[in-house]
This record gives sequence, C-alpha cells and structure tokens, in this order.
Amino acid sequence: MDETILIQKSQRGDMDAFEQLLLRYEKKVYTIAYKYMGNAEDASDLAQEALIKAYQSIGTFRGESSFGTWIGRITANKCLDELRKRKKLQTTSLDEELELEEGSVQKEIVSERDTPEQHTIRQETVHYVQQKLQQMKEEYRMVLVLRELEGHSYEDIADMLNCSLGTVKSRISRARNYLKELVLADQHKEGSQNGAGNT
Repeated sequence: MDETILIQKSQRGDMDAFEQLLLRYEKKVYTIAYKYMGNAEDASDLAQEALIKAYQSIGTFRGESSFGTWIGRITANKCLDELRKRKKLQTTSLDEELELEEGSVQKEIVSERDTPEQHTIRQETVHYVQQKLQQMKEEYRMVLVLRELEGHSYEDIADMLNCSLGTVKSRISRARNYLKELVLADQHKEGSQNGAGNT
C-alpha cells in the first residue's frame, strides 16, 4: 500500500496501517539507535521507545520531511536524551556486528578485492578514527557520525538534531578541523618520538 495512505490511515487511528509502517522502518530505527547507543540491549530499548513516541505523535506529522527522516529524528532525539541523562557517550563500534532478526550483519562490508593487509589497514583506520571521535565534544561527534559515517544530508541532520542548517554546517566544519588537529597532533608526536629514537 502507498506510504501516504498508510500515514493517513494511521493518523485516523488505524493500528493495522501503523503496524505496516513500522515493518518498513523498524530496522532503520534500530540501526540508528544502535549507532548512538553502541550495544544491542540499549538500542532495542530506545528503538522501542522511539516507535511508541512515533505512534503517539503520528498526528503531528505534516509531511514537511519524509516519514523516514521524521521517525529518524524521533529516534535520534530519544537516544540523545538518554545519553544526556547518563552524562557520557558510549563507544560506538564501527566494525562489530549488528544484531538483526535475520541474524548478524557487518556494519562495514569488506571488498572481496581487499588483501588481508588492506583489510587490516582498513580495520586499524576505523579503530583510530573511532578513538579520535571519542575525544570530541558530543555536539561535534554527533554531526560527524551523521554526516561522514551515515551519509545524511545537511538538511536531514538539521531536522534530526532540531537545529538550523547554518548551525549544522558550522558544527561540521569545526568538527572536521578539530579532527584534523587531533590527527596532526598524533603525527607530530609520532615524528618527535621517531626523531628521539634516531638520536
């Protein structure tokens, strides 16, 4: 059935229609929650809360963004609220498996053309970037995850974080510069250590 019709029926209280919508987006909701929370148990709990919130708020959906963006924003906000309550972010593993109903899937798909050496370098790079992200402020880390790792547009990020487009662009620019500074600092440190070792 057409998604617009399902949304309209859901807004009139049709539970069957809403359940059909959930079937289309429950994996997306879980995946977003997992990327924020970093573990399957929290992701499952927050995804469930987000779906309940979506049901309670379906009447407010006006179609100004896609339904996927709307429910994604609800999920992100639920996760951000929970993380703020805990006052610290958990590490999001970029290379561990996602636990879905059909089984486990890798977040990162390794090309069959990769040699073992290339795969090792790729994994080390992911781990390194992950470490650098954990050193950044929450507001910068979030926009980088959404933009660079999840591939969201600036507009979608603004919707999900409930802030202006200008704020998103500014945060991403600052976050990229800060990440670059962290990497350069490591390179400088490594260079100094190598120089000391050669003397």
